[in-house]
Amino acid sequence: MRLATFNIENLGSDDADSALIEERIAVLRPQLQRLRADILCLQEINAKAKIEGVRQPVDLHRLIEGTGYADYTLDITSGLKGKGPADVHNLAVLSRYPILEREELRQSLVTPPTWIRSTAKPPDTEPFPVAWDRPIQRLVVELPGGARLHLFNIHLRAPLAAAVPGQKAGPFAWKSVSGWAEGFFLSAMKRTGQALELRLAVERVFEAEPDALIAVCGDFNAEDHDTALRIACAGEDDTGSGHLASRVLTPIERGLPADRRFTVLHHGRPQVLDHVLASRALFGRLSDVQIHNEMLDDELVAFGRIDRPPESLHAPMVAEFAL
Repeated sequence: MRLATFNIENLGSDDADSALIEERIAVLRPQLQRLRADILCLQEINAKAKIEGVRQPVDLHRLIEGTGYADYTLDITSGLKGKGPADVHNLAVLSRYPILEREELRQSLVTPPTWIRSTAKPPDTEPFPVAWDRPIQRLVVELPGGARLHLFNIHLRAPLAAAVPGQKAGPFAWKSVSGWAEGFFLSAMKRTGQALELRLAVERVFEAEPDALIAVCGDFNAEDHDTALRIACAGEDDTGSGHLASRVLTPIERGLPADRRFTVLHHGRPQVLDHVLASRALFGRLSDVQIHNEMLDDELVAFGRIDRPPESLHAPMVAEFAL
């Protein structure tokens, strides 16, 4: 089984400064074909077009047309109203194998914390819930031979300060350090809160099936040993309990050489922000890991020097398991 994750970055954007979909398909389709994935987890799938009043990921369908993925089962998350996908940043899974169960977790297991912003203008008069930006996509996939894969597809909040009323001077500019600091704190709360909900969902699986095959795929916007990833992995050095070792999730990219271990380049610094985490039962069947980062551009250089870059500035990761 080949399992891949790819933040494809705003597929289906209608922004004037975005590359045309035909230009994006010409670059992205060969990347997807190279993955040869049996299960492909995607992030940032937009669904701007409506068919009979329901949003549809038409550009995703155009992207996979004529590829092996065209016949796969597609599962995509829904918007807040629950009728079809959201207009932007949906999670999607393409699976060669049957999908037995599906669920979307959106503050389902964790009550969002409440907060009163001290720097807001005008000031908050009562607390508001600090909710996550996107759901967690949970699927159960039937593998060849009848085994069940518990699959989670996620996209956690980026480490960019959340908006604070009256404190923004522009899309990335702030009027005060205090306002930016509070916005950055709120962003971290969203990211770690959703990581907690993910971990609680994983614990539900372990409670029912101690030797479960579990994979968590997606854009964590966190590197190894950052808080969000530590919550998701639950390493023994954090829990301090050997009897909980069977519930550890391991980032599969740890086995790669350091010079190959990156999915994003930011100002010349390689980072692994996209991950596949595997339970011990699944990790024991791992036979190969690849990150297709050979043509990855530095995201700051791309935004500053390339006119409407058609590629994603994240590299896809693919893992092969001997089942």
